[in-house]
Amino acid sequence: MTQVITVVDSFTDTPFTGNPAGVCVLAAPTTEAWMASVASELNLAETAFVVPRPDGDHDLRWFTPTVEVELCGHATLAAAHVLGGSGRFHTRVSGVLTCRPGAEPGAVEMDFPAVPTAPVVDPPDWAAALGLARDRVASVRAGEGWVLVEAVSPADVRTAVPDLAAVRELNDVVALSALSGDRPGVDCVTRVFAPGVGIDEDQVTGSAHCMLAPVLAERTGRTAFTGEQASRRGGTVGMRLEGERVALVGRAVTVWDGVLHADPPTT
Repeated sequence: MTQVITVVDSFTDTPFTGNPAGVCVLAAPTTEAWMASVASELNLAETAFVVPRPDGDHDLRWFTPTVEVELCGHATLAAAHVLGGSGRFHTRVSGVLTCRPGAEPGAVEMDFPAVPTAPVVDPPDWAAALGLARDRVASVRAGEGWVLVEAVSPADVRTAVPDLAAVRELNDVVALSALSGDRPGVDCVTRVFAPGVGIDEDQVTGSAHCMLAPVLAERTGRTAFTGEQASRRGGTVGMRLEGERVALVGRAVTVWDGVLHADPPTT
């Protein structure tokens, strides 16, 4: 028996852009060690492991090349895409995540928990860690393992050259974001650095937008937004704040299918 793996580019409809994720739909649960080994072998930002449940839902776990993570937007989008554009996923920490076809053709809408943040009093020198002048950082917020560094302008986000060793010393995961756009239809411009979990720069990060949506809503009084992730590959994330939940909206495209000649052990 062989195990099929699909690689999907998420938050894009154009191959070789967006954020690639591996998706492995298993027949039965397997070991953490096997999943970690597969994720390391693929060496993508995330690999999603999906297991069907008797009730028709699925269990879902996500691994980077080095660690298991508690929540991942782009790999959930990839998993829903592989399953036909919808799915109800049971996760270890983040509850049930429901995905359904979006209002626009080809889009998938994902129901995720909002990530609350609060201003950090006397924060460390994030400007230096991110390669910015001190006066180009407008604020620093933190919550649920995240740090959100607000840049003064989208240009600051696009041109930042972070010191990844310094970033890792301060926090595992940081989003550098300007809470404004520099082109029509974009409400924020973001980059995400996660050297502490084996990802120097993430290409498109759905979970970061679960943190951005509440802040944007507080600033603007609106509930629906579009975020651009200004990474090398780039991508677009739709957001809609609904109380303590965020609907993330994006597209995805399958890039390749492969066969793994290393069968998963059953547990």
